[in-house]
Amino acid sequence: MASPAVIFFDEVDSLVPRRGLGYGDSGVTERVISQLLTEMDGIMPLEGIIVIAATNRPDIVDSAVLRPGRFDRLIYVPEPDEAARLEIFKIYTKNMPLSNDVDINAHRMTKGYSGADISSVCREAAMNALRRDINAKDVAFSDFEKAMEEVPPSISPEIENWYRSFMNQVRKLQKPAAFVV
Repeated sequence: MASPAVIFFDEVDSLVPRRGLGYGDSGVTERVISQLLTEMDGIMPLEGIIVIAATNRPDIVDSAVLRPGRFDRLIYVPEPDEAARLEIFKIYTKNMPLSNDVDINAHRMTKGYSGADISSVCREAAMNALRRDINAKDVAFSDFEKAMEEVPPSISPEIENWYRSFMNQVRKLQKPAAFVV
């Protein structure tokens, strides 16, 4: 009745963690997962309804939720590349008064930073400007440098490799098995 609609679950791992992990919740988690699966499968096909979910912990999402027919595609979103980081900086500094010494191309120094990390760096830089001078009229490059010391990158090469490996494993499991007669 609500179509067309997009239903988005953020942090879906908290809603549908793998069953049998014994969270001590008297079976509440398993009932929630079962109910969600029932709603997704439905009696009637969902027409004009798109269901999207996001997680940074795909390894703990219940496998029944990941099977084709529920979420047909798993899409790995890698860390932002240099051009994407530049655009993210532009977004978060658009309304920020920057001093002349701020080189927006400093995004090159943010390898391993996620979009959320860059947002945090920008907020922290603004706070650094205010700590430096409560009447500061602009944010200096030194404020960004100090912010980057306080906000480390959250994406290490090991984490990046883990996600790529996980996606490769999931893709192999989703391929149809060959029939042997």
